[in-house]
Amino acid sequence: MHALTNSPWVVHVNTGSCNGCDIEALSLFVPRYDVERFGILLEGSPRHADILLATGAVTNQCLPRLKRIYEQMPEPKFVIAIGNCASTGGVYQGNYNTLDGINKVIPVDVYILGCPPRPEAIVDGIIKLIQKLHQEIESNEEETDT
Repeated sequence: MHALTNSPWVVHVNTGSCNGCDIEALSLFVPRYDVERFGILLEGSPRHADILLATGAVTNQCLPRLKRIYEQMPEPKFVIAIGNCASTGGVYQGNYNTLDGINKVIPVDVYILGCPPRPEAIVDGIIKLIQKLHQEIESNEEETDT
């Protein structure tokens, strides 16, 4: 768990978006934001990733793929829903072919709202997740010390 808080590896999954959130999420890895300097690495395989960055409304066609990708990730695994569509269904909410949020399929740890959210908001969401993990580690260490 300590390695995860120092250098989380993320995998990105598009479940049916307009690509606005995808562009913002992938812009984190260009020189302007360069999140790799914080140890955050983009991984191509879910089998090596710690955090799933999900964008887009979950369509019925992508539903099995999303479940399979989540199941392939090793424990502990975390999910960040990026954008309104991934978080609540967005403009597709109530549509016959989409679900109203990714949390209907897999558990979500952090929601980042926006259409699309700014890259700074995505970085902030990842950092908040890492801070939450640091707090859990510290509380577990305190419990074992007493």
